[in-house]
Amino acid sequence: MLKYTVAMGIRTLCVASLLFVSGWWVLFMVVAAVLLPYFAVVIANVGAKPQAAPTVLRPEAIVPVLLPPQPRPGDAP
Repeated sequence: MLKYTVAMGIRTLCVASLLFVSGWWVLFMVVAAVLLPYFAVVIANVGAKPQAAPTVLRPEAIVPVLLPPQPRPGDAP
């Protein structure tokens, strides 16, 4: 997470510097601001450990509960 935060900080500086630079530096800052998010995510994910798939517990023995039939209002007891 620290590597990603540093890269995004550099990107923020690149975008902010667009207000103050001129010439070919503008192109350099735009390219850096566009490409840094991609590389930041790739670098941040390189060290991530793959997690094992969680075990899904499936209820196999569920028995539906059937309620006894209720008498209708017009039926005789």
